[in-house]
Amino acid sequence: MLAKIFKGIWTGINFSRRLVLNILFLLLVILFFVAITGEEDQVKVADGTVLRLNLNGPIVEEKTYVDPVEAAINDATMGKEAPSEILLDDVIEVINEATKDDRITVMLLDLQKMPSAHINKLKQITKAIDAFKDAGKQVIATGYYYTQAQYYIAAHANEVSMHPYGGVSIEGYGMFPLYFKDALEKLKVTQHIFRVGTYKSAVEPFIRNDMSDAAKEANSVWLTALWNEYKTDVAASRPFDESNFDEDMDVYLAKMQAVDGNSGQYALNNQWVDSLKTSQQIRQQLIELVGAEETGKTFKQVSFREYLSLVKPPVEFDNPITEKVAVVVAKGTIVDGERKAGEIGGDSTAALLRKARLDDKVKAVVLRIDSGGGSMFASEVIRAEVLALKAAGKPVIASMSSVAASGGYWIASAANEIWAAPSTITGSIGVFGTFMTFENTMAELGIYSDGVATTDLAGFSIARPLDEKMSNIIQMSVENAYKRFLNVVAEARNMTPEQVDKIAQGRVWIATQAKELGLVDKLGDKQDAIKAAAELAKLNHYDVKTIKQSLTPQEQMLQDIFGTAAVKSFFAKSDSSHSVLATQANLQSLINQLSSEIDNLKDYNDPQGVYARCLVCNVIQ
Repeated sequence: MLAKIFKGIWTGINFSRRLVLNILFLLLVILFFVAITGEEDQVKVADGTVLRLNLNGPIVEEKTYVDPVEAAINDATMGKEAPSEILLDDVIEVINEATKDDRITVMLLDLQKMPSAHINKLKQITKAIDAFKDAGKQVIATGYYYTQAQYYIAAHANEVSMHPYGGVSIEGYGMFPLYFKDALEKLKVTQHIFRVGTYKSAVEPFIRNDMSDAAKEANSVWLTALWNEYKTDVAASRPFDESNFDEDMDVYLAKMQAVDGNSGQYALNNQWVDSLKTSQQIRQQLIELVGAEETGKTFKQVSFREYLSLVKPPVEFDNPITEKVAVVVAKGTIVDGERKAGEIGGDSTAALLRKARLDDKVKAVVLRIDSGGGSMFASEVIRAEVLALKAAGKPVIASMSSVAASGGYWIASAANEIWAAPSTITGSIGVFGTFMTFENTMAELGIYSDGVATTDLAGFSIARPLDEKMSNIIQMSVENAYKRFLNVVAEARNMTPEQVDKIAQGRVWIATQAKELGLVDKLGDKQDAIKAAAELAKLNHYDVKTIKQSLTPQEQMLQDIFGTAAVKSFFAKSDSSHSVLATQANLQSLINQLSSEIDNLKDYNDPQGVYARCLVCNVIQ
């Protein structure tokens, strides 16, 4: 009887499993036929169309890998929990193509859902927007509110409009990390910190309750330089100068009192915006400007993602004949081992560089870095591949994006030339090691660790105190790593270790300062770096090829099916906007900050526990 019961249960489970698999297979078949039978060009662009540049997601150098099915569905449905990342190159390509497209006469900047972005990325977008305007086309910015990053882009419009009840938030740059010294002491956690460098403040949150004077001094210098660049760029696009930025609370208070606390009127009086208009008024303005679409309810328009699907081929074609400048993107924290796209694994990023080295058609490489560093060991694995590329006769240009500091600078140092945007955060040449033991915490709970070992080295555990002699050995290892870092930079930059040490010590620099100090060769963006790489390789005619991680055949098949416009429209649904209370948003921001600090712990996987990482290189915007 018991055997029959278990046999019946197993039959039911087996039937359910086959049913689910069959349903999934049937869904894939349906989607496949939707993809191949759907109309190829579902997106229509009429004459006089408005390009609605709605950048509803983080702008990145490289998209973080997610499951192809999940990515396609999220992209199609505009999932709200995790907005889809947007490639910086895609934004620039869309604007550049629209500039040449006679059917598009107006660009509408709809930036409400664009999160903060570094000024380096914003500047490349506004450069393309200015070219769109120079072509005789009009740009209108609209929004309920403008954050600092959003306003940087909006300032380049012919008309900046805002809802009458809205506001402009331009606060400058600041950094206020969380400090855990007292909390760790209350939890009786024993900290073991090993560092070199007067300004290496990465470990300060664990050993202090406030920012040290040395860290404040260093951070103030590059934050001020970044702020001055922001003010200069915005003022050059608006009818005012740098003095119009309210940096004094008394001045800001007086201006707000003059308008009885009306933030919309304040923005208008301060020339932040040109007009105060509701969404309905903007819609009517654009209907009068370009005409209505077929239903007559709104203006003729094409969204950013729709237009991208028209101008970007679904499958990238690699011409087997032409010579190439390869681009390898290194984005994120540098960790040991393998990582998917959108993160830097020592082995996986080195494999991409090796792939470029072994490709006979690749004659030069641009290493595009957007990283605050991480594992020293993984950084050295990557640097070794850069050296191998140079030894193979293929010049390498390190192109710094928003940040290339600590380990990010380590991997850049070996390149033939280092290019950076003026606002790039770099330097932070220093190392540290850190870990915690919990013997006192466990003792509070009545838990202890004891035993015997054949050597003094055995039995190391986070449940046991760290031997003082072992502590001295680790400190020596960190100091040795710092010397290696100095020698790596000195050799690459034709400097002495002593000269590097004077500008190192973990100190962060903005690229304009780094260039004066000899840490950066030239200022320019990614396209400038590509041209420089081609010149070093003496290439007159070439293609640009981004070296990417290969998908498995199964992943590629799913991506091909779910990535088509027809399948996306099959899943598509309306995207209703919503708002949250400011207090809720601020609370969520604090929770996110705490979560980020905890999540960072997983990236500390250097086999020797030594890190070249800049934790102050993220700027609140």
